[in-house]
This record gives sequence, C-alpha cells and structure tokens, in this order.
Amino acid sequence: MLTVIMECRDQEPELAHTLSTLVSGAVEGLVSDVVILDHGSRDGSSRVADAAGCRFHGEWDIKDVVESARGEWLLLMEPGARPQSGWIEDIQEYVALNRVPARFSPSRNYKRPLLRRIVKKQPPLEYGLLLPKHQAASLAKSGMALSHFARGQKMRRLSAEIIPSWVVTAAREQR
Repeated sequence: MLTVIMECRDQEPELAHTLSTLVSGAVEGLVSDVVILDHGSRDGSSRVADAAGCRFHGEWDIKDVVESARGEWLLLMEPGARPQSGWIEDIQEYVALNRVPARFSPSRNYKRPLLRRIVKKQPPLEYGLLLPKHQAASLAKSGMALSHFARGQKMRRLSAEIIPSWVVTAAREQR
C-alpha cells in the first residue's frame, strides 16, 4: 500500500488533475491514502481534496504526517504531475522487489525547452519520489519541506513515465 503526499498553495486545477489520475491506483488497491499539505491556499484546493477523500492539512508537522501515513511506501509528488499508463503495475513490482527510493522516468512527450533544461535546475520532486515509510520517518524533521526528502538520495528510475506539473501550469497560464 502506498500513501501519496503533496504540498500545495493555490493549485486547485493542478491538484484536481493529479487526483483524477490517482483514482485508478486507489481502485487497484495500491493507493491507500492521499495527504495534502497546504501552504495557505485561498482557492478551492481544500474542497477538491475533500471531494477526493484526501486528508487536507493547513498546519502540520512532517514527522507526524509521515508517522500517520497508512502505506508502507510514500509517493511524494507535485500537484499537476500525472503518472502515465503502467504506473500502478510498475510501482507494485518495484516495491515488492526493492527497498531503495525511486522516481518516475521523464515523459518523452513533454520536455522543457533545451535552454531551460540547461539553465534552470530541475525541481527535486519533478519526477516524484517513491520511498519506504521507515526511511522517510528517519529523515523527517520538524519544519521540513517534502522536497528535502529527495536531497542526497541515490534513486533508481521506474520504467513508468510521469508528465511533470509544469505542463499543466504552463497550459493554465496560456489561457
């Protein structure tokens, strides 16, 4: 079982996009719970999370959040990111055979322009982070952001691809 954790701030459309993708994981019995850690959103993020059956926290301690996770593995993601077909089977196989962190493969269809890839540093959770709960619990410190879990991790790459959150954000900004 897997607990998905995301941090958000005024990202209602991105959150809805990701949560709709995670439904299939819940139906298949992979995703046991989803936790949304909010940074003072003033949009409908809390309503989207509530409608999807997520736990929504306006105030939290990351140590408590990790301890309360139902799954034995955690998937840390950015709102707006969407795992692509085959992600459920890929994660099920990975967690059955491995004990080290992993991340999704980048989508072949959605790449940042070359100059942005060279100049701009990749966000730590752009391709998600899958890690065992016990490892996350040992790393968790009060006041820590989700992105800090990715620091210094030697990760394997899942074969399943993910469309990064910036794709949804860019599409929304073009409107």
